[in-house]
Amino acid sequence: MDICIFGAGAVGGFMAALLARAGASVKVIARGPHLEAIRNKGLTLDYGGERFTVEIPASDNPADFGPQDYVVLTAKTTGLAAIAPHLQPLLGENTTVVSAQNGIPWWFFHGFQGHEDKRIDCVDPQGAIDGLIPAERVLGCVLHIGCSVPEPGLVVHAAQNRFIVGEPDGSESARASALVEIMAGAGIGAELTRAIQQETWIKLLGNMTMAPISVLTGATNDEIAGDPGICQLCIDMMEEAGAVGRAYGLEPGMPSDERVALGGQLVGFKTSMYQDFAAGRPLELDAIVASVIAMGRMVEVPTPLIDTVYALAAQKGRLAGLY
Repeated sequence: MDICIFGAGAVGGFMAALLARAGASVKVIARGPHLEAIRNKGLTLDYGGERFTVEIPASDNPADFGPQDYVVLTAKTTGLAAIAPHLQPLLGENTTVVSAQNGIPWWFFHGFQGHEDKRIDCVDPQGAIDGLIPAERVLGCVLHIGCSVPEPGLVVHAAQNRFIVGEPDGSESARASALVEIMAGAGIGAELTRAIQQETWIKLLGNMTMAPISVLTGATNDEIAGDPGICQLCIDMMEEAGAVGRAYGLEPGMPSDERVALGGQLVGFKTSMYQDFAAGRPLELDAIVASVIAMGRMVEVPTPLIDTVYALAAQKGRLAGLY
């Protein structure tokens, strides 16, 4: 089984290292100093009190590897439209693309009963991504994990190890089962779901509030949850999003105040969106925040607080040249 990790940064590097150690046929697409480090001295993972290094084929050119059985997309959503054309050399007739990003993905409504005709323009303008990576190829993968790349070639695991894999149409497929078996056998916490949109939505709710607020304030999760006014803002935003989700048959999973408190338990944690802002990288506001607004408008559910926070974060991003 040939697997290519496209975007072998923090999470992609975690997956690649464990798969390679388990003997899987895995390759990575990376770039810059991280790519050079992997080529020259291997990919190192610090996980569970152990540090190990694997030799792994690495390139910035997908044509070097050719068609794969699985291509795991762990690159940020902000780069997908640009990445999609370059993905083509990896796609054979039966290649499965595993979408492992935050936010609402371009394939979200594919196979989603009662909503198959919907599309979110801010996530996939003019259907450009779907035209190159058709939803029929896709398995969804919801990530619950914290990793970082403190230096090129080194991935450090910080928290959790849960990868929820599922077909957009809710079926139990051989390709999904095979991937979960490979991942789990390598020590990756993979599990199957028949409700990948529900799992995507639950993950989104946590990111949608604290991520843009962290960009606006520079606060960590515990600082956001510990401020009574900002905490209440997060709760109210989550309630708005909850109303949107219920219009699609999606449930929030837990009460809003409990969800915010749960996020606040990550003391000192800086959201990935804030980390992107601080590092001068594009912000995933479309997939994580604007998508919720768009979904609300489709079903005529207002989201005034989410609209306001989005507008503020978007302007800050634009002024910094990151959105």
